[in-house]
Amino acid sequence: MPDRFEVRIGEYESTRLGIEQLTPRDVDRLGALQARGCLTLAADRTGWRLKADATVGVLVLDRVRLVVEPKFAIPGRQLMSWLAYALGTPIATTARRWATGPDGYADLVAAALLEECEKLVREGLRRDYVRRQSLEPVLRGRLDAAAQATLRYGQLDRLYVRAFVRETDIWDNRVLGSALRVALTLTADSDLARDLHGIAGAFPPAATPNAALGALDRTQYTRLNARYRAAHTWARLLLRGGGVTDLLTDRGTSAGGLLLAMPALWEAVVRRLGTEAAAFLGGHALPSGGRTGITVRGDLGNNSAFRPDLLLSLPVPDTADHVLLPVDAKYKRYDRHGVGAGDVHQLLTYCAGYAASDTPSAVIVHPRPGGYTRRTLQVRGPRGGLGTIHVLGIDTHARPERATEWVRTALP
Repeated sequence: MPDRFEVRIGEYESTRLGIEQLTPRDVDRLGALQARGCLTLAADRTGWRLKADATVGVLVLDRVRLVVEPKFAIPGRQLMSWLAYALGTPIATTARRWATGPDGYADLVAAALLEECEKLVREGLRRDYVRRQSLEPVLRGRLDAAAQATLRYGQLDRLYVRAFVRETDIWDNRVLGSALRVALTLTADSDLARDLHGIAGAFPPAATPNAALGALDRTQYTRLNARYRAAHTWARLLLRGGGVTDLLTDRGTSAGGLLLAMPALWEAVVRRLGTEAAAFLGGHALPSGGRTGITVRGDLGNNSAFRPDLLLSLPVPDTADHVLLPVDAKYKRYDRHGVGAGDVHQLLTYCAGYAASDTPSAVIVHPRPGGYTRRTLQVRGPRGGLGTIHVLGIDTHARPERATEWVRTALP
């Protein structure tokens, strides 16, 4: 990887770049990321002003290597535990490379992919039958009569044949080969780069990263390739540049960057925490759209909707009834300041739409490094209570399993 000028900023922070530091291709890429809400790029008389939003990771440009650091300091192993938890992917218990380093998420995800690929190589890569055409001295498979007549002009000393050959050059392995090569362009750690380069030779690459992504979207897992699921999850994250369908972004970015949208990642964590906590109590998650959605009609323009990040159906003790509990994930430092008026209004709308009329309640779940907290907001009007909002601060230094216990005990 050629030497690039490294720029480090934090979430919501900004920096200045000289006019010569960004090429026209860089400006186009940053403009596409701005359209997705990842960052803001503005030109001035002397250069560029670049501001990060709630996005962290690494972006490798032509002349600049941009590192966006998270506002919540999380050790590397814990970070991977939470990311794997959100993705529903098991992680190796002996991930030796997951120490928090100066390169942040990009090296951590690359190391996770490396661990899974090394495991697959040790177990033996999956092989399948692939149709091949070759020129052979004897008939193997089926004779390609058209090729024999047009290319050999009737000569029979060598035959054009079509046969199925069992080999590792299949899509399950190609997507990993492509992802390993993308990871090589992102990492700045020499030891990690050496290991990635060494293992990449065992995996055939796809023609393009887009072809690999298309194959991942079409992949169906069976008992034959189920062991590839974890490696494919990390490969998808790298190939999409941080975007994962239905998790972080719809499309992600092109190869050359790994940017994670932290609010969407936290929403995925909270959805799984709440779903597992509700299941322990005999409840389950419900879709918050369609017939169970809160809609606004009759205004100018299109109809709008209020959708909580998670809607739980919980059993009422000693009855056959269930109550609905809306849960909203907030990627905010509500351990340092009070809940904003806009969020209170939003949660009261959820209370009115979903909760029981006699005990309307909702839950906010926010990250809090350094310990678990719980507080309750009572919202009252002249005629009585309007709703109860439970505010849970989940310790991001703890294990996800421990966080599930906190959420379960806090469910009203």
